[in-house]
Parts: sequence; C-alpha cells; structure tokens
Amino acid sequence: MEEEFDFGSAEEQKKSVNRFEEMIRNEDQYFFDSSAFESIIEYYSDKNEPVKALQVIEFATGQHPFESNFYTKKAQILAGMRQFGLALEALEKAESLEPQDADIFLIKGTIYASQGEYELSEEFLNQALQTAENKEEVYHQLATIYQLQMNYEKAKVFLKKTLKLQPDNPDALLEINFCFDMLNQSEEALAFFTQLIDEEPYSFHGWYYLGNAYHQLNRFEEAIDAYDYAILINESFSSAYFNKGNALVNLDRYSQAIEVYKQTFEYEQPNADTYCAIGECYEKLEIMDMARDYYKKAVKLDGDMADAWFGIGVTLDFEERFFESLHFYKKALELDDENPDYWFAIADARYKLGQIEQSEIAYNKVVELNPTDIEAWLDFSSIYFEQKKTDQAIETISEAIKINTDAAELYYRLVAYLFANGQYNEALNFLELALAFGLDKHHILFEYLPQLEGNHIITEIIKKYSENND
Repeated sequence: MEEEFDFGSAEEQKKSVNRFEEMIRNEDQYFFDSSAFESIIEYYSDKNEPVKALQVIEFATGQHPFESNFYTKKAQILAGMRQFGLALEALEKAESLEPQDADIFLIKGTIYASQGEYELSEEFLNQALQTAENKEEVYHQLATIYQLQMNYEKAKVFLKKTLKLQPDNPDALLEINFCFDMLNQSEEALAFFTQLIDEEPYSFHGWYYLGNAYHQLNRFEEAIDAYDYAILINESFSSAYFNKGNALVNLDRYSQAIEVYKQTFEYEQPNADTYCAIGECYEKLEIMDMARDYYKKAVKLDGDMADAWFGIGVTLDFEERFFESLHFYKKALELDDENPDYWFAIADARYKLGQIEQSEIAYNKVVELNPTDIEAWLDFSSIYFEQKKTDQAIETISEAIKINTDAAELYYRLVAYLFANGQYNEALNFLELALAFGLDKHHILFEYLPQLEGNHIITEIIKKYSENND
C-alpha cells in the first residue's frame, strides 16, 4: 500500500530513499507514486551515483510506463555517462509518449553537440525553442554550440538572450565574459556589464565582471571599486578579493594587495595561485624571506607551478645565492621550457657564476623565444663585448635591430661597439639614427662607455641634433 509523503522536503526525500533501499534489500516490490520516484532519482543524481539513479528509473518506468519524464531523465543520465546511443533510444520512447516535450529536443541537441554534429544539434534546439516554457536553457545550449565552433560573436547573441531572461546566471555571465575576452572587446564588455548593473544593481557577479572589464582596460581604480561592490553584496565572494588584489598589484600597492589576497582564505581553502601572488608581492617589496616562504607554500600545494619555483629562484638571486637560484630556475624550466623569462634568469645566473658559454646558449634561447626583449639583446651582446669578441657583439646587436627597428637603446649600443672597434664613420651614421629614435636616451651611450663622453665629435653631433629639435 502506498504511503502518503510530502516529497518536496529533504526529510521526506530521505524517507523515500530509505524505503526504496529497503525494497532492494528485501528483493520485494513496493509501490511509489511518480513524484516519489522523481525525488529518489534526484537524490542519487545529486550524489553523483548515476547507476543507482538508472536502477530507480527502471522501477519507475515499470510502475509508470506512460510517464515520459522518466525516459528523459534516463536519457540525461546516459548522456552524462557518454552512452549516447542508449540515451537516444530513451528519448525516442519519451517522444512517442510526449511528442512536443521541449526537454526531449533540448537533450537531443545536447547529445549531438557532444558528438560534434553541430548542425543537427542546432536543428533540435530550434525545435525545442518552439515549445519550451523556459527558453533560457535552450538559448544557453545554442550559445555553447557556437562556442564549441569558436564562433564567439554568434555565441554572444544567445548568451545575451539567456541573460535577458536570467540576468544573474553565473555560467552565462562567465561565458559571455570569455567571449568578450576571445574577441578582444574590452570596451563592449564594459558597456554590457555597465548596462547589466544598471538593471540588476545587486548582481555581485555583474559587478565582478564589470571589474574585470575595467581591469582589461587598465582602469584599475575603477576595477577596485567594482570588486568592492561585489564584495559588499556577497562578502564571501573570494574571486572578487583575488582580482582586487591583482588590480592593487598593477597599481604597485603591494602591501594592500597582500592583505586582500589573505582575505580569500576566510572564504576558501588556501590555494597555490594565491600563495604565489602573495609571494610576488613580498618579492616586489624586497622582503625576500617572506616571499620565499609563500612561494614554498605554493609549490607544496602544486608541485607543477612553474612560477612559484621560479619565484624561489628570484629571491635567492636577490641574495646573491646564484648557484642555489639556478637550481630553482631549472626546476621552473623543466615545467615550462618555452618561457623566455626563465631562460633570461638562467642566462643571467650562469653569467654571474662565470659559466659564460652556457650563458650565451641561454641568451640565444631568450631572443629566439622573445625577439622583442631589448634587455636580453643588450645583455647577450655585452657578453661578447666583455670577452673582446667585438665583431660578434656587433653582429648580435645588428640582428636585434633588424627585428626592433625603432629601439633607440640598440642603436646607442651599436654606436658604442663600433667606436670600440675603430669603425668611426659607421658609428657616427648609427648615432644619427639613435638620436632620431630617442634623443632623450643619449645618456645611455655614455653610461655604457663613459670614455665616449670626452669625444668632441660625438658631443657636437648630440648638441647640434638637440638644438635642431628644440
């Protein structure tokens, strides 16, 4: 005999589950009404126990063979297990019972999208739109299809439709923010989230993404204000604290950033990213022992965090513990061997240790990975110059100029090398170019080779060029 329960409450749901499990243990047959079965299925689905949920559905369809929703639930669970063929069979059964059920077409659309059949998926989702009462879910799925095809403009159209019906849908907000990022549309993102906030002023997600839009535009003070509103509405929103910390870092307000990063620990477990960010702040403040402590905390949580290993190396390098720093730089490089910053640090450390040939190899890798790094080219060429290999220094800096044609620093360095090599006419020609690209930087020529400051011809050219450009 069926018992009367209010299946809407957690307590009654648990009673239904207990009764179902008792039936299984006793190898018996109890009767449940359809709402009780739905409650039990939901319980196992929430616990991520799909096999048990499917077992319940088998009993449910046995007792209620004309309830199409059990077949749609079966299809959803099977699709989640990537058993698409069986899921489609269940949907065919559901469609025979309820031909106009929008959920059937929505699930079909999702299944075909998962299989990469986007046109067929779109066809079923458009069918779902015709009868769906809550169209936002269908719009969202259409947006997902276009994101999978990297058609972010079209995805935005349907995400905007989703958000018009569900303005504070966190997944849709995350995805439209991603689309703006992929399309490099920071200004449009700012306009969109500003309008969303005007309409939904208590949306902490909206304020958060507005902050991100300001951040992308380097408007850090306004970004901080937006993050503060998000925190005011939802005090436990740890992502807003973290991004506020990032904005403070961009304003060189490292001590404040540390305090804000630490606030995230009140609302979530400490993670490697936050520890690493705090370490970087202490590094910028030149409090190297604290920086190293936080970098170590980061690698303890995530041994694959290359930046944290690198950070430990930076703190040791600062303390002139070059041999030790090299160990940690190499550890970072093992995790990310295409990072030019890591190669640069290794090149510098090897140079300081007198490992000149290995330093040259590392510098060569830096400029290969990042040919626009002016400092790397200058340091690389300087190694040759210091070894009296002036021709190689000239060749290296000339190669740099081919890639960085308007970098005045490179021209001034080439002038220095040419003078040192006795190529005076060429040096004076390049001095003219250096002055054209950066008159205000001519002091770096004398900083590198102070003896040139006493050269009458050079000082006259600089003086004449300065007068003509006043």
